[in-house]
Order: sequence, then structure tokens, then C-alpha cells
Amino acid sequence: MDKLIKQAEKKAAYLIKKLKAVSQKLALAESCTGGLISSLLAQTPGASLVLWGSFVCYTKEAKVSMLGLKKIELSANGLVSEKTAQSMVEGVLKKSGADIAAAVTGLAGPDGDGSGVPVGTVWAATALRDGEIKTRVFHFKGSRNEVRLRAACAVLEEIQKILN
Repeated sequence: MDKLIKQAEKKAAYLIKKLKAVSQKLALAESCTGGLISSLLAQTPGASLVLWGSFVCYTKEAKVSMLGLKKIELSANGLVSEKTAQSMVEGVLKKSGADIAAAVTGLAGPDGDGSGVPVGTVWAATALRDGEIKTRVFHFKGSRNEVRLRAACAVLEEIQKILN
């Protein structure tokens, strides 16, 4: 677990450096990571120059209230789905002044949520303002916190990809 934490911290520090180099602000919507990505970024000196902020929208109600997602769409698509991740990143861009947005939704476990989505499934969405939304699904193994850390690392990598 310590190795995974160090890896996540290194990825966050590198991303802060990249964002500063291109003078871009980042905003996040975090569900299964519960603010972990924001916390990793905020540990890095200079984060205040590039981290616009974060929406920790853990529940369906929070996704609706904070990001403007539609209850009917969440019910139809499921909380852990490509469409939900896309809608979350769209909501972040609408609600923030950020240049770049990322969203993550998943099922960290240890128990399922009754939807049939396997524990460890994580959807990430990233987008530049006025750019296309890129999504990716991940299937992580490990404890609840290992899944959350792996998801955080994956999202940090996905953000780096759209910066390149």
C-alpha cells in the first residue's frame, strides 16, 4: 500500500508541474475516490495555481445537486457507467472556470451495490474546455482503499494524456 501511495503522490506532483507549464486550471468531480485525487494534488506546493477545485459527489443526490445530472438518466445508465462519467465531466465544466475537467465514478467495494457492476469497476472521463470527452473503464483488484488509490492514479494519468 505504501508503494501505491508514493506512486500516486509522484503522479500528482508531476501533473501539477505539467499544469503550471501550460497555465491550465483543473477541476474534478470525484465519486468513488471521495476527494482523494484533490487531496493528492493539494499536497503538492503550487497546487493553488492550477487546481480550481473539486466536487465530491458521492451519492446520486450529490451528483444531481452539485453537477446538474438528471435523476432519470442516472437511474437509466447507473451510477457507475460511461454515460454517468461523461455527464459528470460536463457538469464540472459548466460549474467551474477550469480549462480541464476530470470525473471518476466507480465501485470500490468491498461489497457490490446490487447493480450487477463488478466491484473494482471504475469509469473516468476527461475533457478540455471546448474539447471532446474521453472516457476509459478500469477494472481494479484489491482492497477498497487500493481500488481508490489505483483509480486516483489512473485519473491522474488520463489527465496527463489530454495535456500531451
